[in-house]
Amino acid sequence: MIIEGERFKFEDTLDSPITVADSWVMPKNKLGDGNGEAKLYFGSRDKMEQFFGDTAFSATCFVLRQDLQAYMQAIKAEYFTPSLDYRGRDEMRSLWSERMEKINDLPSGIVIFTVREQSQIAGPRGYVNSSDKVYKLIREISLPLVSYISAMRLDYNGQPMFYLKLFADFEEIEKRKAFIENYGSTIRQQEEEIPWRACEDEAETKTTAPRYGREGQDEYRRKLLEECPFCPITMINEESLLIASHIKPWAVSDSVERIDPNNGFILSPLYDKLFDRGYITFSDDKRVSISNWLSRQVKERIGIKDNQFFQFLPINNARASYLEYHRTTVFKG
Repeated sequence: MIIEGERFKFEDTLDSPITVADSWVMPKNKLGDGNGEAKLYFGSRDKMEQFFGDTAFSATCFVLRQDLQAYMQAIKAEYFTPSLDYRGRDEMRSLWSERMEKINDLPSGIVIFTVREQSQIAGPRGYVNSSDKVYKLIREISLPLVSYISAMRLDYNGQPMFYLKLFADFEEIEKRKAFIENYGSTIRQQEEEIPWRACEDEAETKTTAPRYGREGQDEYRRKLLEECPFCPITMINEESLLIASHIKPWAVSDSVERIDPNNGFILSPLYDKLFDRGYITFSDDKRVSISNWLSRQVKERIGIKDNQFFQFLPINNARASYLEYHRTTVFKG
C-alpha cells in the first residue's frame, strides 16, 4: 500500500480498536477527577506484545497530519455542542480552534513518534507510553468514550512500523445526543448513571441508559423501504431484519438531513454496522470499498470483496452528495 508516496507492506490491523479512556485525556477533556495519565491501555499484555512483536518493546509509530485534520472535522459537532459534561465544556469551541492550529503546524504527511511498553507495570494489562509531543497532541484532541484509536502493522523496507489513526465514534455520540434531545439534561442526570464511572484506565463500564427514540425515523424508514424493500448486498427482504442506515451520520446531520430518505440505505445488520462504523463505503458507480482498518481475518469473513459491484444499490444525485461526505469523513480509508 502507498501512504504519502511511500510504499508499505500491509501486515495486519489490531482486531479491537482502543476506546479513549477518561483517564488518558488531558484535563479539560476529562469527565472525572484527576489530571490524566499518559499511559494508554492497549489490551491484554499478551495480545499487545504479539501485535508489536516483542516484550518490553519500543515501536516506531506514525500518524498523518491529514488524518488528524479529518478527525477534528468529524468530531467538530461534539466540540461545539457537547453530549458529555467535559471539564472544559464552556471552552470547547475555542479549544477546537486552538488544537486545529497545532495540527496544521505539524509537518505534512507522515509524522513519526515512538511508543514504549510500560513493562514495569505488573499484571496482564498492556500499556504503552511516550514522551513525544505528537503523542501528547493525540491525548489533547481526543475526547473520552466518543473517540477511539485503531492500529495497523506495516512493513517498511523490512522494518516494522505502526500506523495509528484517531476516529470519532459517531454511534456513541448519536446515543448520547439522542438521549439528551428526547429526555433533557435534568432527566438525564436523574435517570442515567454516570457513564464514565469505572476503572483507572480505558476499561470504563458503559451503563445502560433509558431507551430513546428518533423523531421522524418511522417515516424515514418507510420511505426507504418503498424505494428499495431489500438489502442490495444480501437481497434479504424480511423487514424485521433490515435497518434504515444513515449515510451522513445522524449525530452530525441537521434536522432535515436526519429524515431525508436520500441520506440512507436499507441494509441487513452486518452491513449496516460495517457502513455505520466506516469499514465499508460505496462509490457513485455502486462499487464497495473495504477498509484496511478491518483485521485480515474479518475482511476474509464478511462475505464481500473490495470493488464488488452491487446492481441494486439505489444511488441518485442526492445520495451521491451524502456518499461524498461518508467517503471523506466516515470511511476509514
